[in-house]
Amino acid sequence: MNEMRTIETISPIDSMIDAMIDDRPADGVFRLDRRMFTDPELFEAERRHVFEGGWVFLGLACEIPEAHDYFTRQIGRHPIVVMRDGSGSLGGFINSCPHKGSRVCQLAHGNSRLHVCPYHSWTFDSAGKNRGVKWKAAGAHAPAFDELSHDLRRLPAFAEHNGFLFGSLVGDVPPLSEHLGEAAKLLDLITEESPDGIELVPGSVAFTYHGNWKLQLENASDAYHFTSTHPSYLKVLELRAERPDDATPRSVWESDQPWSEEAAGVQGGSYSFDHGHVLNWGLIPASPAHPMYDRVEALGERLGPGKRDWIFNMRNLTVFPNMQIVESAASQLRIIRPIAPDMTEVTTWCFAPRGESAAARRQRIRSYEDFFNPTGMATPDDAACYENCQAGHASGLVGPLQGYSRGIAATKLGGNVFSDKLGMTPAANVLADSQLCDETLYHNYYRAWRTRMRAGVAREALA
Repeated sequence: MNEMRTIETISPIDSMIDAMIDDRPADGVFRLDRRMFTDPELFEAERRHVFEGGWVFLGLACEIPEAHDYFTRQIGRHPIVVMRDGSGSLGGFINSCPHKGSRVCQLAHGNSRLHVCPYHSWTFDSAGKNRGVKWKAAGAHAPAFDELSHDLRRLPAFAEHNGFLFGSLVGDVPPLSEHLGEAAKLLDLITEESPDGIELVPGSVAFTYHGNWKLQLENASDAYHFTSTHPSYLKVLELRAERPDDATPRSVWESDQPWSEEAAGVQGGSYSFDHGHVLNWGLIPASPAHPMYDRVEALGERLGPGKRDWIFNMRNLTVFPNMQIVESAASQLRIIRPIAPDMTEVTTWCFAPRGESAAARRQRIRSYEDFFNPTGMATPDDAACYENCQAGHASGLVGPLQGYSRGIAATKLGGNVFSDKLGMTPAANVLADSQLCDETLYHNYYRAWRTRMRAGVAREALA
């Protein structure tokens, strides 16, 4: 029976994994089958294996700074609660009562020493320990009941990197430091923007769009769409630049000359890291449009010119599979959650360095509202494109997608003069002018996707 189940349940997905990706680096070919975005069976498998089968981002430690603070999230289909116990220690748990399965913590965030299940009043403390079974003495339980743990189930893997919290529903994952690898240096750069670290601006936004989750994954790394998709935003920037009170931008990069020939004409590029993480970046001069403009000199003194200059660059970082950080005139954190093949939820926060001036904070929030909010000038454009793509992907008559070719001939292994400034060695890099718009970052996503999918299929075959 076990052999028959394996053949019927595992093999079709196993063969589909390889069929989705035409990956031939030696031939300069990378293509995706459109079913990658539409197939229901594939979606259910990737939700199990990609999201529920390895490290995913959960949130920030600064969201729950005090003892007994908590926030709730999802890992795939599973409700999660992250809590700080009475001693201040962090823990990640399945937010499901062991009695009848109800969610115990109902709110998005809060503070409570005790959590009472709303169904039958089983009680748990902020360390996940069961502190009471209602009317237990009168329950006439068998002795076997007392042999069971009645605590909330801890996540098999839970870890923190410099205030960034990650969890996994399977325990056989590499250490978080190995999973993040060199991409961790980009997370560290964010926390170094202030000596006191970062904080979330109060409030968050969650929205859904009718499209596959991988459309959001790709879009954050997509420089090619910007001038086509966001003309209204660009026009507003042009009008603002005409105001006579705007100061002329100045480049802080000029202070770190001389450059090597490798940097001549470069306006940005991309980095691909192990395990599917990527960075799309643009070489941006420090200007009054940036909320940290008043800290240029202080940042250089504290961090050195290399890190200071990187802080002013436009940076779109994705930590595979569900975390995205966008740094420009504002700073946004995103968590991607797949709901259905054609439905995705994105939750977003504005974050900022602690201790910035009131004027800088106002500027940051206004820029955030301009661009990132669902009511802003960019997010609705992107969501409309996702839904257009989802509609087009339904056609099986057109052939594989061709949106993965730009940058193949410019890709080089390892780092370059810009990543050296952070002491960072990516797996690959592309340096470019403003029109190359590298698409090889997506290759990194789908190779990591394939690795997690294969591992999940193998894990199920052994179950």
